[in-house]
Amino acid sequence: MDKMTFKTPLAIAIAAASLGASGAAMADATMEERLAELEARIVAAEQRAEAAEQRAAQAEQQRNATADIESDAEIEERLARVERYADGEEGFSFNVYARSGLLIGEDGKSAEGGPYVTPAGPEGGAVGRLGNEPDTYAEAILNYRMRFDNGAKALYRTMIADGTTSSNDWTGGESDINVRQVFAEFSDLPSFTGAFENASIWAGKRFDRDNFDIHWLDSDVVFLAGTGGGIYDMQLADNWKSNLSIYGRSFADFDVVSSEDPGLEGDTDNLILTSNNYFGNWQWMVNGMSAADNDDRVNDLVLDDNDDVVRTGEAGADNGFHTMVAYHGGSFFGMGEGSYKAAVLHGQGLGAETKNIGANGNLTDDATSTRLALYGTTYIAPKWRVAPAVLAETSEDRFASGDQYDWATLNVRLANELTENFEMQYEASYQMIDIDPQGYSDRNEVDGDYTKFTIAPTFKPEVGGFWQRPEIRLFASWSDWDDELNDYSATDSFGADEFTGSQWTFGVQSEVWF
Repeated sequence: MDKMTFKTPLAIAIAAASLGASGAAMADATMEERLAELEARIVAAEQRAEAAEQRAAQAEQQRNATADIESDAEIEERLARVERYADGEEGFSFNVYARSGLLIGEDGKSAEGGPYVTPAGPEGGAVGRLGNEPDTYAEAILNYRMRFDNGAKALYRTMIADGTTSSNDWTGGESDINVRQVFAEFSDLPSFTGAFENASIWAGKRFDRDNFDIHWLDSDVVFLAGTGGGIYDMQLADNWKSNLSIYGRSFADFDVVSSEDPGLEGDTDNLILTSNNYFGNWQWMVNGMSAADNDDRVNDLVLDDNDDVVRTGEAGADNGFHTMVAYHGGSFFGMGEGSYKAAVLHGQGLGAETKNIGANGNLTDDATSTRLALYGTTYIAPKWRVAPAVLAETSEDRFASGDQYDWATLNVRLANELTENFEMQYEASYQMIDIDPQGYSDRNEVDGDYTKFTIAPTFKPEVGGFWQRPEIRLFASWSDWDDELNDYSATDSFGADEFTGSQWTFGVQSEVWF
C-alpha cells in the first residue's frame, strides 16, 4: 500500500473527530490557531501509523525467517535419510557371490577338479582354483538395515546358497540349496556405555563376522559358523578389542558300539565358546568345544552279516581346544605397497579341525593339528600384480591311533593388465602330500607331489586389482601328480578312469561378487 494513500484518509478522520470534540472552545480560537493545532495532530497520527506499519513488517519478516528455518531442517532430514539409504545404513540391500563354468577334459567330457581334488583335500589341503572348478555355486545375501530415532541400528540378514556340478539348466534333484545365515544384529545402542559403548550384539545362524580366507585356494584361513549369539567390539583397553560368542553345531548321527546293540544310533551337538581379540594388527583367537556323548561315536565301525562288530576304530572326542594367532599387514610383507595376512593355528581333540572350527565329530581325543596360512598381494610393475600364498598343515592321531596327515601348498597367482577390459591371468600351484591314514576308511598310505599350471585370458568391465569383479575367463590347465597318489582311496577322484595324471583341462567361467 502506498504510504500517502494510507495517511490521507486517516488524517481526515482524525481531523474530523478532533473538530467535533473541540466544541465551543474551537469557535473562540482564531482560524490560525485552529489550523496549527489540526496540523500537529495530523503529524502525530502519521507518526503512529508509520510505527504500526514498521511493526507489521518486522513481524512478517520474523514469520518468513521461521518458515525458512523449518523448511531447511526438513530438507536436511530428508537428504540425510536418502544418503543413509544410498550408503546402505538403512533399507534393503542385496549382495552376491557366484561362479559358474565348464571344466572339460581332453576326451571332451566333464573332468574331475576343484581346489580339494587331491588326497589332502578332505583334510583341508586346497590347491589353486584358477581353471580348476567344475561347479556352479551361488550365494544370495538379503540385508535389511534400520536406524532408530535414538541412534540405535539393527541389521537383519538371510543368506541362501546353492551348489552343483551338473551342467544342466534344471538341477532341482541334485542341488544343495540351503539357508546358510539367518540372524539379527543390534549396534549403537544408547544404553551401552563404557567398554560396551561401541559394541554390537547378535543372535541366530551366521558366519562369524571376522572369518577371513585365501581366495586363490578357495580356503578360509579360519571359518567359524553355526547357530548361537554373541557380542562384537568390546573395548577392553585402549588397544584391545574383543568379541565373545557361543555357537552350536549338530554332528552327523553315528553308530554306537554296545554289547547289547552294536548298531545303536547316537547323536550329539558341539558347543563352541570363542573369544576373538585384536591388539592393533594382531589377532588372537581362542576356542573351547564340548560335544556331550560324542565319545560314544566309534570311527570306522564295521559289522558282519550277523551284525557283530568285526573292526572298530578310535572313539570320537567329546571336547577340544583351538587357538589362532594372526597378523593383518598393511603392506606387502614390509617390502612395498599391498597387503598380507599371516596366521598360525593349532588344535587338539575336536579343535584339530583347524579351519572349520568344531565341524568334525570324527576327530579323536588325541588328535592334534598345526596349520600355517600366509598370503599377500602387490603390484610388481604398473600393469603386473602378484599374489603368493602358502597353506600347510601337520596332523596326527586324527581318526586312528598313529595316523599322520602332512601336506603343504604353494600357490602363485599372476596377472598382466593389458587394456581397460582385458588381462592375462596365470597360476602355478604345487602341493606336497605325505599321508598315512593307518587304514582308516580303507585309505592307503601315499607320499607324492601334485602340480598345476593355468593360463586364463580374462575379460572385465574394468581391470584394477585382484578384488575387481565381475570377470569372464577362458582357461587351459595342465595338472600332473605322482602315480602313487592314485592308490589313496577307491572313492577318491585320483585314480578314476581318464584321471591319472598329466591332464589337460579347458573351460570358461564367470565369477561375480558385489
